[in-house]
Amino acid sequence: MERVNLSFPNAFLLLGFSQFPWLERPLFGMVLLSYVLTLVGNSSIILLSLLDPRLQMPMYFFLDNLSLLDIGVTCTIVPQLLTNLWGQDKTIASWGCITQVYFFNWTACAECILLAMMAIDRYVAICQPLQYTLIMHPRVCVQMAAASWSSGLANSLLQTISTLQLPLCGPHTLDHFFCEVPVLIKLACGDTTANELALSIGAIPFGMLAPLLVVVSYIFIARAILKLPSAEGRHKALSTCSSHLLVVTMYYGPAIYVYFQPPAKSSQTKFMSFFYCVITPVLNPLIYTLRNQDVKTALKRILQFPSGMECLKAK
Repeated sequence: MERVNLSFPNAFLLLGFSQFPWLERPLFGMVLLSYVLTLVGNSSIILLSLLDPRLQMPMYFFLDNLSLLDIGVTCTIVPQLLTNLWGQDKTIASWGCITQVYFFNWTACAECILLAMMAIDRYVAICQPLQYTLIMHPRVCVQMAAASWSSGLANSLLQTISTLQLPLCGPHTLDHFFCEVPVLIKLACGDTTANELALSIGAIPFGMLAPLLVVVSYIFIARAILKLPSAEGRHKALSTCSSHLLVVTMYYGPAIYVYFQPPAKSSQTKFMSFFYCVITPVLNPLIYTLRNQDVKTALKRILQFPSGMECLKAK
């Protein structure tokens, strides 16, 4: 088919999971349920942290930011995915495509850095417990969260602007379920060296340094835990880190697989992207709720409304 050179089209065709037509309706039900649970679960985490003074500490401040980012990723990707899975029209307007590229890059990259910041918080809590309140001062926590959001924003602006400048060739068909920079680059007619270089530079802090910082933090944490004299102390220290470590594994694992594998495996890429865009955001609040006694206790107080609310206000 002849490739027509256009600066930027009016719409794109998202193939999504159309090669598996029998799977689209079951996926629609799963995605819709996950969407509702993600919004309810992450919003509940934020609400609990605001209402219960016992949760107003650095660990839960970062968890609030993680919940906001998960809501952002979900609201960017899932509504269009639901539309594509349910109906025959699988097109997305160019403005919608660029919006997805911008907000997905922003939230996904910010989450990479935020997970590393949360690992630093756990490192200070386990390895420097006597100085924890001094080191993790509220102002420092705000600066760490701001660094996560602003670094994601900066990379998103870089990637989006460089992608917009590419001349794209028709047919404007994306073999994915949402608009993403690497998929759009494949449609380019001209030289994509600068775009690929921008992607490589962006992968260094978000895909390499952030996971490396998490690994190094947990190496020191593991050493500190092994030195604890009592089994109860070791168990308590592990319980404070296990939720975050599980979330980190679920996020970095599929993301690294997607961005560091050969581009030919498009089906595998879509299903792995589906996991960290749709499944991980709904699992995060469940993991922190089910494995964290403070969150479970705060949730029970809220559910005992109105007596629970009066108890919280009295704290």
